[in-house]
Amino acid sequence: MPSERGLGVAVVGTGKMGADHVRRLHDVISGARVTAVVDIEADRAKSLAATIDGCTAYTETASALASQEVDAVLIASPGPAHESALIEVLGRDLPVLCEKPMTPDTASALRILEAEQRLGRRRIQVGFMRRYDAEYVKLKRLIESGGLGAALMLHQRHRNLAMPPAFTDEMLITSSVSHEVDATRWLLDQEITAVTVHRPTASSLAPTGMNDPQFVLFETTSGALVDVEIFGHCGYGYQVQAEAVCERGTVRIGDEQGLRISADGRWGGDVPPDYVERFEDAYDREVQAWVDATRRGEITGPSAWDGYAAAAVCEAGVVSQREGGRTEVEMVERPAFYA
Repeated sequence: MPSERGLGVAVVGTGKMGADHVRRLHDVISGARVTAVVDIEADRAKSLAATIDGCTAYTETASALASQEVDAVLIASPGPAHESALIEVLGRDLPVLCEKPMTPDTASALRILEAEQRLGRRRIQVGFMRRYDAEYVKLKRLIESGGLGAALMLHQRHRNLAMPPAFTDEMLITSSVSHEVDATRWLLDQEITAVTVHRPTASSLAPTGMNDPQFVLFETTSGALVDVEIFGHCGYGYQVQAEAVCERGTVRIGDEQGLRISADGRWGGDVPPDYVERFEDAYDREVQAWVDATRRGEITGPSAWDGYAAAAVCEAGVVSQREGGRTEVEMVERPAFYA
């Protein structure tokens, strides 16, 4: 149980996302403190730990979890490392917030589902932060209210200034479109049954060999159609937008609402450079909600099942991307444990 000083959190992974979560837990979130950081890069972990009183640096997750100062875990390491870290955390029966992807494929995701079910209680929350974004929450409530009738189509756009050098075609689906996968399932409250990936003429800004942008089409259990434009190298900033087309109206989110300047015969504003800035408030809400729920002895938010479902849809998307044509999503029956 957390001490009077707050929930002791170990952050696994101290790259861009992990370091931002350490800052968030230390400077923004109430009811928690960073007691450990873990990274295979020892110097990076030590440097970050040195900025926080009472924080210890580790190079192995198991060593950090053995500390009496660790009550919960936030995993922000690269996706392929998540399975082993989650197994370690479940072995210690600790609550965990794991950044997406929970795991990079369905086989490993199923192993996590089985391990959590053997434990007998939910311990995992997956970091699909758009569920905590103020605009997405309003869109979800509007669709659920039924005021505009049933949602028939959903248009989504996901544009990045540029992608890291090692980014691949496959990662456009597994690392980027995975957000739209979860947003679709959450907003429409239904599963995605099939995926089709189209590849238009590649942008001259895309690295040699990368097919960027791409156009992804989801089919859902109700027959709704959802399209996603993923553009990894748009060259001007980071944009995420969504528009629901319903029976009696439409609603759109993601248009920039910040400072607008009119001067010199022009008007305009800023486009954020990346996801850390665009979704800063959503990350704050997500982590605060996780800390509050954990202190109450609860697990809320996206479950390990949501992590598995996203992996299944992305797996189908990669097949369509590679082979062309429509690919059906293959999923196991949802366990009652995750009802």
